[in-house]
Amino acid sequence: MSRNYNFSAGPAMISEAVLTQARDQMLNWNDTGMSVMEMSHRGKEYLSIATQAETDLRDLLNIPEHYKVLFLQGGASTQFSAIPMNLLDGNETADYINTGTWSKKAIKEAQRYCDVNVVASSENSDFLSIPPIESWNLNEDAAYMHYTPNETISGVEFHWIPEVGDVPLVADMSSTLLSRPLNVEKYGLIYAGAQKNIGPAGLTLVIVREDLIGKALKNTPAMMDYAIQSKAGSMYNTPPTYSWFLAGLVFKWLKKNGGLEAMAEINERKSVKLYNAIDTSDFYKNSVNINCRSWMNVPFTLGNSDLDSDFLSQAAAQGLVTLKGHSSVGGMRASIYNAMPEAGIDALISFMVEFEAKYG
Repeated sequence: MSRNYNFSAGPAMISEAVLTQARDQMLNWNDTGMSVMEMSHRGKEYLSIATQAETDLRDLLNIPEHYKVLFLQGGASTQFSAIPMNLLDGNETADYINTGTWSKKAIKEAQRYCDVNVVASSENSDFLSIPPIESWNLNEDAAYMHYTPNETISGVEFHWIPEVGDVPLVADMSSTLLSRPLNVEKYGLIYAGAQKNIGPAGLTLVIVREDLIGKALKNTPAMMDYAIQSKAGSMYNTPPTYSWFLAGLVFKWLKKNGGLEAMAEINERKSVKLYNAIDTSDFYKNSVNINCRSWMNVPFTLGNSDLDSDFLSQAAAQGLVTLKGHSSVGGMRASIYNAMPEAGIDALISFMVEFEAKYG
């Protein structure tokens, strides 16, 4: 059976090469007579997997030595609480910018622990743009400044890194990490759920500057304390071992295929193709401000929403699946992360042209 082109926002496509390698090693990893899923996370075999995965991730992102890399559980949403717990350090305020659903959720959770200064919001424009930084009401005494570089639902993305002075910059990079090169030193902390560009759901990455560790609130649960997790090598308890292993295979795949520079070139080309197909049509529309359109998540609507179900069913019949937009915005959404091949974009565009000719 041939594989579909899966445009899901997450869990998302994983490279077929990675899945094939995992399949071939499923029952017997490196002649150990065990699946990775069966290994003790304390054993030398698994520790070699974990160490190599971190080494490859550090190579890909050029992560400096004074940053810790944590392989955690709980999804990025758990970090909405963990971040204020670990970074407030006696401060009572933190800065957040509101550019979409995930920003709002982070803000709501942070309000349990501190006064949140919403420096700017694009909610009044239906989250279709990013407020210009000149309009931001930054607090130079904030414990940190949090933003979401890419909002998967509305398809809004920062194509620049905010300058916030000496305040540590914190970023939810769940849907952009590993899609292009990144200057890690611009950030105090980066976090990401794995299920977009990193690997399967169940793993969360946290990349945090060492000087921000060890200042957690007294009531911070041990599982959410960066100092405890760092000291334990992300193994305070049993980690998501197989997700960590598969992420390591993805890191190897990225390195083999030219690294993040190559991914950036491909991802930009894929997004330009798809946006061009939408913009040159009278039948499809993307309403996001052109200066902040996402490379990763491309929402669009049909001229006649009554045709949505026909579009989805006919697309699925051609192996183009999970194109339905989020329930809060409707329409369609094509999520085109690293593992989505350019051929998938070409197939989607070809179908869109055919559908418009039939119904437009």
